[in-house]
Amino acid sequence: MAGAPTRRVLIIGSGFGGIGLAILLKRAGIDTFTILEQATSLGGTWRDNSYPGAACDVPSMLYSLSFEQRTDWPRKWSPQAEIREYMEDCARRNGILPHIRFGMPVTGARFDDASGTWTVRTAGGEELTADVLVSGVGQLHHPSVPHIPGLDTFRGEQFHSARWNHGYDLTGKRVGVIGNAASAIQFIPQIAPQVQRLTIFQRSANWMIPRGDRACSDREKWLFAHIPGLASAYRAWIWVMGEIWLYPVMRRRPLVSRLYSRYALQHMQNTVANPTLRKALTPDYPIGGKRILISDDFYPTLNRENVEVVTAAIERVTADAVVTRDGRTHPVDALILATGFKTNPFLASLRIEGLGGRSLEADWSQGARAYYGLTVPGYPNFFMLYGPNTNLGHNSIIFMLECQFAYIMSALRTLIAEDLRFLDLRPQVMDAFNAQLHTELRQTAWAATGDSWYKDGEGRITNNWPYSTLWYWWCTRRINRQDYRAERRTVASPVVAGTGAAAQAAA
Repeated sequence: MAGAPTRRVLIIGSGFGGIGLAILLKRAGIDTFTILEQATSLGGTWRDNSYPGAACDVPSMLYSLSFEQRTDWPRKWSPQAEIREYMEDCARRNGILPHIRFGMPVTGARFDDASGTWTVRTAGGEELTADVLVSGVGQLHHPSVPHIPGLDTFRGEQFHSARWNHGYDLTGKRVGVIGNAASAIQFIPQIAPQVQRLTIFQRSANWMIPRGDRACSDREKWLFAHIPGLASAYRAWIWVMGEIWLYPVMRRRPLVSRLYSRYALQHMQNTVANPTLRKALTPDYPIGGKRILISDDFYPTLNRENVEVVTAAIERVTADAVVTRDGRTHPVDALILATGFKTNPFLASLRIEGLGGRSLEADWSQGARAYYGLTVPGYPNFFMLYGPNTNLGHNSIIFMLECQFAYIMSALRTLIAEDLRFLDLRPQVMDAFNAQLHTELRQTAWAATGDSWYKDGEGRITNNWPYSTLWYWWCTRRINRQDYRAERRTVASPVVAGTGAAAQAAA
């Protein structure tokens, strides 16, 4: 695209999605892009989640950009600080930092039918105009605070795991942790040795398998750096293992699901000493129905004398204690909320207005939906990264993001090559896609499980992708021009692909 007419691209968010797309834009010769970031530094979820022990649950070699392959990861599974440093390094080496405007929270965006452009508004009252708008805010950035009676009356220290108070010393304190999922199982082993008493309020049990973390040897790093293709081959092997072993679990394939269930239960049997506790930690839903957790040190931590797992539901919180429905009072000095994120509704902090002033919030009143999680009819030249139904339970979201980069770049090339004002997805294409998607979702372990963050308030699975990531790659490697209606810059009337003169003009 270098030297060709270009388009102004505005990206909201500087997480993996925003940074990765920006690098590809830069390499394609498109410098007319801006990233708006509400914080004062980049990193997305890896900036926000800095709690003790924070790490990725996808191996380092796969949880990184394939076009920015690092060969010297210190550990098989990267900690938060290492991932954030990698992201900052990618942005710096590729000249992305000058394109980022920090401290710019976006409140909304409106499409102008006449000009075919997006006007984006910030919390500070500034307005910016772009031809293409990309949301890179993702799904996991709004901490979820549970509605527990009396929580606002607690006089001790209280914070969410994604807003960790590093200035508060937990040493010798009685600490209560509400929740025991992905974040909790990482920080609990880190803080248990220093607190006087640690009470874990479990909402539901989790399927858990060992992580098998270890340091990467100097020999491994040397081989990855000096043998052409080895790092890429190892990355591909990790990806294939997820497709072969974990994807069938999500689809409730009986044999693989039984094997994984036994593997997880054996891991618990080997590491949790108390049989009563093992019973409490055994899930009552199909494996894969909620996020499968990985940890080497969470179960052993539960054997400590100063750690207790409480399975009775919380009735209320007082000024200095948590009261459970079994009548017990648990005195605590600090409460840590490991209660995840608000993933529904999507883009809740943004007001997105499309053709004719239509509202995305209203269009999603019956559940968030998007074509391959990327785009929605009535919102021309608007794309999402890590949008509805693109979350995974078996592989790396970075793989999904790279597929989305390819699709957006394909759309951008089409806009430039055909000198189009906009591309707008056809409603019938969205409807057919969504109907088939939810038919497949009904066959997954998520559908056979109760409440989870994968679902909206009506029980619709709006977060997860039910097919293989290989199929996602195939479907998103480039846009299908026939899926879109288009309007050229040089004519006033829409050019619609189909039959007759209009079709010839759009070809």
